[in-house]
Amino acid sequence: MVEGWITAAVVVVCAAVVYAMAAARVVKQYERGVVFRFGRLVHGVRAPGFQFVVPFVDRLHKVNMQIVTMPVPAQDGITRDNVTVRVDAVIYFKVVDAADALVRVEDYRFAVSQMAQTSLRSIIGKSDLDDLLSNREKLNQGLELMIDSPAVAWGVQIDRVEIKDVSLPETMKRSMARQAEADRERRARVINADAELQASKKLSQAAHEMSQEPAALQLRLLQTVVAVAAEKNSTLVLPFPVELLRFLERATPAEAAQAVEAVSDFATATAGAPGQGAEATPRDGAVPAAPEPDAAVPAPEAAGSMPGPATPEPDAEIGPDGGATAGLPHPGADGAPGEDVPLESPRGPAGGRPTGRG
Repeated sequence: MVEGWITAAVVVVCAAVVYAMAAARVVKQYERGVVFRFGRLVHGVRAPGFQFVVPFVDRLHKVNMQIVTMPVPAQDGITRDNVTVRVDAVIYFKVVDAADALVRVEDYRFAVSQMAQTSLRSIIGKSDLDDLLSNREKLNQGLELMIDSPAVAWGVQIDRVEIKDVSLPETMKRSMARQAEADRERRARVINADAELQASKKLSQAAHEMSQEPAALQLRLLQTVVAVAAEKNSTLVLPFPVELLRFLERATPAEAAQAVEAVSDFATATAGAPGQGAEATPRDGAVPAAPEPDAAVPAPEAAGSMPGPATPEPDAEIGPDGGATAGLPHPGADGAPGEDVPLESPRGPAGGRPTGRG
């Protein structure tokens, strides 16, 4: 009898243990439990911890309440300004009502993913390319509202939506690069022109100040000469007087032509003659003695030497008036030697300098 009671007690204990094991459920902190009894929803969501259900009668479904990070596949679309782009995004959402997430939608994850893709396509078609590239914050907010509207009925809350990348065709990339380069070049030209304008104003002020003090212009010229000499010592600087240009501006055309011719002759004489008023010497270095009146000037003996000033013919004499007399006798009427025939001096009647040079 006692053994029968003991056996019954053991059986009851074992049944209770099995029942407890079958009815006990553990809900984690980030989960919520939803119980279906004979297929019907039992009101009330089971909190985290140790929970009991009726074995073989109740079914406990656990729903994760954590934020889910779901990438949205890249979508091809055409923007409002007819540019083909490829855009992908990422969506952050979480379940706020476990019962609605199980009852109102078959698979809330898949539903949110499909809604995100369609909303992304729609936002691409409503936006311009510049908005996709520079105004993403506004597009993210619009995309979040488009996805969150139907997701609220599913017990899902959209926490954040971000557009990750916008892929452009290669032709569009090259066009944008050329546009940016042209814009930078335009800005550079505007800055350069502004600098030239400021520099011209400063130069105008400097010219006004120098016009009041003529010595300042000379000092500036000397500074320029010093700067040129410092860079290249072999450079020859010939300052040209500005006063001459002003004179030419005020002069008549005939006077201007005469002044230009005079300056040209002066420059030629200065470059050709060692000193003004001196006779040119032969290149061989021999300096002939100055001819005296009525003295014959001998011709150069060296055939290859370069003569100096034009001299009379051999045996010619220099007269008192600067003219030359020939040394060859002029025959008379009877064939006898006559008087010397005077020759016209190369210097001319006025006794000026010979024009020919060696």
